[in-house]
Amino acid sequence: MSAVLRVVNRVLLGVIGVVLVLLGGSVLAVGLGLDPPSWWIHDGKNDVLLDDAERTRWRAEGWWWPTVIAVLVVLVLLALWWLTAVLRRRRLTEVLVETGDGEGALLRGRALESVLADEAASTDGVHRARTHLTGRRNAPEARVRLLLEPHVDPGTALTELTDQALTHARESAGLASLPAEVRMRAAKHRAERVS
Repeated sequence: MSAVLRVVNRVLLGVIGVVLVLLGGSVLAVGLGLDPPSWWIHDGKNDVLLDDAERTRWRAEGWWWPTVIAVLVVLVLLALWWLTAVLRRRRLTEVLVETGDGEGALLRGRALESVLADEAASTDGVHRARTHLTGRRNAPEARVRLLLEPHVDPGTALTELTDQALTHARESAGLASLPAEVRMRAAKHRAERVS
């Protein structure tokens, strides 16, 4: 769901951005004195966006104000939905663990994150590890951030994380797979004076 939401978010932002740039650029071009095409909504440099006749055209109609209010309410609700979808935390709260007898048990997502982070942090050369589970409860995905000691080879750290911590988490939860996105950064230690 998060990948779909990311795509929808980017497409909407792109479309809105292109429309605003085209409209704003064309209004600016006409305002600077360029001659607009015959079909354009502005006639020239001194033309206004909405004149008095256009602004008051539908005011006497009984359907006008309810329609305007309904459209604005729908736009506000869509904007609020979009904002909450973007800001919502996408942390997985529980993972479905297969018990082998056709049944399943629910494991708290934070518990699996904690165990995964502790095991990753205990790997040689890893200064600190943080994990975050996303996805669905029957198909979780892990995001792992590792802070590595300066002397550690990132390839070796990744191999150890994959072979140990991620494999143990996947097997203990009875998951067919546990895709992971791993980000690594080297720890920077401050120089200390030696006397």
